[in-house]
Amino acid sequence: MSLANTGIHASQRIDTSAAQPSVRADHSTLSIVSRETVTLDDRSSARASPGKPTMASAKETRNAAPNHRSSSPRAARKVAHFTYTHNATPRKGWHPLTQPSTHGTTPASSGSSRTQGNRLDPWYDVYADQALNLRASEIRALFSVVSRPEVVSLAGGMPNLKDLPLDKLAASAEKLIRNHGAQAMQYGNGQGWEVLREHITEVMSYDGIVGADPDDVVVTTGSQQALDLVTELFVNPGDVILAEAPSYVGALGVFRARQADVVHVPMDEHGIIPEALAETIRNVRASGRTIKFIYIIPNYHNPAGVTLSAERRPIIAEICLREHVLIVEDNPYGLLGFHSDPLPAIASYSPEGVVYLGSFSKMFAPGFRIGWAYAPHAIRAKLVLALESAILCPSMVGQMAIADYLGSYDWYGQVKTFRSMYAERAHAMLTALEEFMPSCSWTVPDGGFYTWVTLPEGLDAKAMLPRAVRAQVAYVSGTAFFYDGQGSNHMRLSFCYPTPERIREGVRRLSTVVNAEKEMVDMFGTASTDEAGAGSAR
Repeated sequence: MSLANTGIHASQRIDTSAAQPSVRADHSTLSIVSRETVTLDDRSSARASPGKPTMASAKETRNAAPNHRSSSPRAARKVAHFTYTHNATPRKGWHPLTQPSTHGTTPASSGSSRTQGNRLDPWYDVYADQALNLRASEIRALFSVVSRPEVVSLAGGMPNLKDLPLDKLAASAEKLIRNHGAQAMQYGNGQGWEVLREHITEVMSYDGIVGADPDDVVVTTGSQQALDLVTELFVNPGDVILAEAPSYVGALGVFRARQADVVHVPMDEHGIIPEALAETIRNVRASGRTIKFIYIIPNYHNPAGVTLSAERRPIIAEICLREHVLIVEDNPYGLLGFHSDPLPAIASYSPEGVVYLGSFSKMFAPGFRIGWAYAPHAIRAKLVLALESAILCPSMVGQMAIADYLGSYDWYGQVKTFRSMYAERAHAMLTALEEFMPSCSWTVPDGGFYTWVTLPEGLDAKAMLPRAVRAQVAYVSGTAFFYDGQGSNHMRLSFCYPTPERIREGVRRLSTVVNAEKEMVDMFGTASTDEAGAGSAR
């Protein structure tokens, strides 16, 4: 079973004519709009003058060129599919950077003959290449929609915190500030508080990482920062990162910002396929490109919901060790198996060949923004230097609060409570899919937050999203989880946050949209000629 297939991007439109943020749903795009703010990504670099609902004028061609600021081949994008309107009336001299300077040069034009910015952003010419590679996550773009109470959100991956002992945590916080406030409010060690690092080695023992040295742990602002730091250390523009197909959207955003080239490796219901990994490594190197690392989520995958089998883990470790490919193992969901402890981490098979990333966001609470990296000693030393350059040190308040929680409460008992809750919600999701969406197929997770749904042939999840929002249900299109445009006939459904009753109702609403789309495709066919049914485990 392959979890991916080739897909077609829907065109996008940003409309800034509304006075207040609103949602426009039509047959081609979902636009979150506002009069004053326009968010541009690397697929939509076109510029236009106020009042012109078209692309940039010929005078602004240099700024409109999508590959003007980046040497990466991935930076080139079609501009013809991007349109917008702007109701602002230009005023003479509305911004000094758009007017000729009487003092010779302006910050935007010093030493250069390039156009000074543009009317959406006068500093556009000054940004670094990697800033122009930043793009909004498809999930973040949905937030203003899914926060509406009438919408059933099967999109976000927010943990449900209703079972946390908030009264005990409040008492703990009060005690922490009263007794250790001066330390908690002060700068800390750039590597992270030693007490917490010792607790982290105990947490990792549940993943089969036994005897870890706290000195090889680096505390970070969430595991997302750890991933960014690792990418900063290893990746030059144009280097290749291997990633599962599909892969975590937040990781793809980091890799794109660092101007990496991501090559996806096929996976099935048992995780990444070892033979496909070995072949991909050979093919990439035969093309003359450099592989810096492979990014893997082995447990309860985001978004696929599958788990890398016990048999494949040592094989993956051996292939990467033999080929000298570093493994970045991301394990935020590892303790959230519905019925068992996690399988041994890949790092337990290859301690010197793996950077292991962990987080308290899913097993405890994301508001503390505390994660970690466990790395070979030399890499650990570089990570500390990079972290100190970025943030000086992680938050002492958050570190001390989590250390107190791990040391004073039955945190593993709380994890088991979370497991039971998420298992109930996953059951509600899978049962509803069986009842309402039998024309689809999906993965069956053993833990975590997600299932990966494959739509009937000819349906496009991204193009269908506006109709789903109009039906008051939201999901994430599969295209968000690929670097190269695949995934249009897939969607990620999340069961972690809504109640079982809301999950059932959300799937029912979604089924009406899917069934209507399928009826249209069956009747009239589809304009997409590149769809290839890939299927996924049901």
